[in-house]
Amino acid sequence: MKPVVGIIGLGYVGLPLALALAEKYTVLGYDTNKERVASLQAGIDNTQEIPSEEMQAVSINYFDQPDALKDCTVYIVTVPTPLKDDNLPDFSYLESASVIVAKMLTKGDIVVYESTVYPGATEEICLPLLEQSALKVDTDFSLGYSPERINVGDPNNTFKTIPKIVAASNKEALETLHNLYQSVLSAEVYSAPSIKVAEAAKVIENTQRDVNIAFVNELAMMFNAMGLDTNEVLAAASTKWNFLPFRPGLVGGHCIGIDPYYLAHQSKAVGYTPELLLSARKINEALPHFIVKDILAKLKAHQIAIAKAKVLLLGATFKENTADIRNSKAITLAQGLQAEGLNLTLYDPFITENNPLTTALALASSLPKAEKFDVVILAVGHDKFVEIDPLKLLTERGFGYDIKAFFESHPRIYRL
Repeated sequence: MKPVVGIIGLGYVGLPLALALAEKYTVLGYDTNKERVASLQAGIDNTQEIPSEEMQAVSINYFDQPDALKDCTVYIVTVPTPLKDDNLPDFSYLESASVIVAKMLTKGDIVVYESTVYPGATEEICLPLLEQSALKVDTDFSLGYSPERINVGDPNNTFKTIPKIVAASNKEALETLHNLYQSVLSAEVYSAPSIKVAEAAKVIENTQRDVNIAFVNELAMMFNAMGLDTNEVLAAASTKWNFLPFRPGLVGGHCIGIDPYYLAHQSKAVGYTPELLLSARKINEALPHFIVKDILAKLKAHQIAIAKAKVLLLGATFKENTADIRNSKAITLAQGLQAEGLNLTLYDPFITENNPLTTALALASSLPKAEKFDVVILAVGHDKFVEIDPLKLLTERGFGYDIKAFFESHPRIYRL
């Protein structure tokens, strides 16, 4: 008999998963956000990630009441795992989801977690809550872990085309989950030897990127002091066959800027302080503040009064070609510029005026072509920015600041 799949959490991870599985299975989706559920019921993804035609191509029942999931045989938890203010793991969403599933759990069910955690968290944090149902793992139900690999804003790498990792508490459940995911994926499914290995594999994927980007960001800050163009240096170094093609940039989002803290937390808990990992985090978190100071110094060099300087910031999202502003360092940069008294205008074609995270910023609804600015900053390399000529937006003394090396090199455009 085919499984009935319940998805708990219908965000950037849960929705693509639900749509893929719904092509072959009965899928029920649950989210606590009533507005989100109403939007999905109307066939609209308000994150702008899934086109309406894809939403309407399959049949999924969406609910904001968890009782609707009681007849599911496979529960897949895809809730956020953010950070607390002190950069410690916030398991509140994961714990709430586990309590909900425990109330509906019956013999023979499988509970799978896709949320990013540190190695051991699924069995240490989630399993005890599931077992409050009076059912026992591997006796009455099975536990699984299959870390998400959604690449927000990338139409060429979708849920179906990205290889998937699965792990489970027993061989039978592992085979079931492998077959379940493989049946809807064109990419291969890899069976990990344990849940902890799968958890560790996921968290180091993003930590590795964080460390590598931190290295080039530190190079950028070093070369800035030396009067060198970092991208010219990297282009030269890239002629060596094994040089890694990382570039400087702001590191935010829901993965790279958060996941390393989960790994560091668990590492310190078992007695090892990860120096390189934490140093990388420090460097990447400091970059927006470095850029603010650098722009202030360049304003002075260009004899532009800070109190009168008009600044246009291009891009507010955490990465290109998406409306996702979770943990966006472009917004951190914008706030830093405002705090210094600069007259800031923010433009991002993916962001609407009523977005609550940008209401404190001067958000332009369209590119202000008729206005001149003392500084034009490119923070996010949206494809839609290709046609912009930053030089036409500058005052006579003005300059550009291209964080992503997006525009053509020019004496009046500085690069990070």
